[in-house]
This record gives sequence, structure tokens and C-alpha cells, in this order.
Amino acid sequence: MSRFTKRASLAALVALAALALAVAAPARASAPVGFSFHASNITGISTGSAFLTGGGTFDPAGATVHAGGGFRCTNAIAGAPFAGCLAGQGVRWDTSEVLPSTLFKCTAAETPRAISTDSQTVVLAADFYRAGDGNDESFNAQMIVSASDLDAAIPGDQHVWIQGIGCGSASVNFGR
Repeated sequence: MSRFTKRASLAALVALAALALAVAAPARASAPVGFSFHASNITGISTGSAFLTGGGTFDPAGATVHAGGGFRCTNAIAGAPFAGCLAGQGVRWDTSEVLPSTLFKCTAAETPRAISTDSQTVVLAADFYRAGDGNDESFNAQMIVSASDLDAAIPGDQHVWIQGIGCGSASVNFGR
């Protein structure tokens, strides 16, 4: 066998192997979705309230998320997981993962209900930071951003929820 024939055979084998890997690789479940939001008053569960803004991208199938933004306690919060966050404290938030679903409620009196991540709603496990804590998370909580109203029983549209704080109206955008 000539050197040319060996190279051609090797090239054909490499191409065949690459094709086999491509066929065997699972198809991507969904395309990344971009989102942005601004919620100036989130409240309803605890004695306090918060401001939250930000955005990023996520895979509705839960594979990846890159999101973050600004966060501030606007009134002192007494309940977990934000107990001890005083008015004016808070700097930023970022995400640790997309969650497939969660149970949530907008007010303390409500029964928790389920919501799932899809192309118009994202459920996140998030880290929240106060000034002075550096890169150490001050609080860890779940949050929801949705293009749809989270709670029709509350006047206005509720598009953002933070675990332990409640829901709030927000300007929200989702897109691919």
C-alpha cells in the first residue's frame, strides 16, 4: 500500500469517526433564551422589601445560565433567607443554576404553587451579595422571572419572585 493510499485511508477513517461522534451526540434540547427585567418593589411575605434588576441568558432545558444584576433591600427584612438585610444593603446577585421548577407564593397567606422553567419563565438558584462581604454570598435564595403574571389574585402583574420576600411588578423581556 502506498503512502498516499495510507493517508487517504487514515483521512477517511478520521472523517468517519467524526461523523459517528456527531450522530451519537445528543441534540441540543433548546436554544439559549435572553432575558432582562427591572423590579423596583418586591414584597408580600416578610416585613421587608427589595429592588432587583438584571438579566442574562439561560437554557430552558437547564444546562446553562449566565445571569446577574443589581439587588438592594429597600426595607429591613426579618424573614429567612434574607433575615438581617437592612434597608439600603445589597449590591448584586448572580446565579448558581437554572432550576426545572419550584414551589412559590407571593404572600404569606397563600398556599405554595408550582412553576416551571420554560422559554418565558426562568426559575433560578441565586446568590445575593451585600457590600463588605466581598465575593462571599450574603444570602442564597431561589428567584423567578416570568413574562406572565405570577399571581392573578394580586392587583397588577407580578413578574418577579424572591424566596422569603415575595413578588413584584417588573418590566420584563424574553427573547432568543
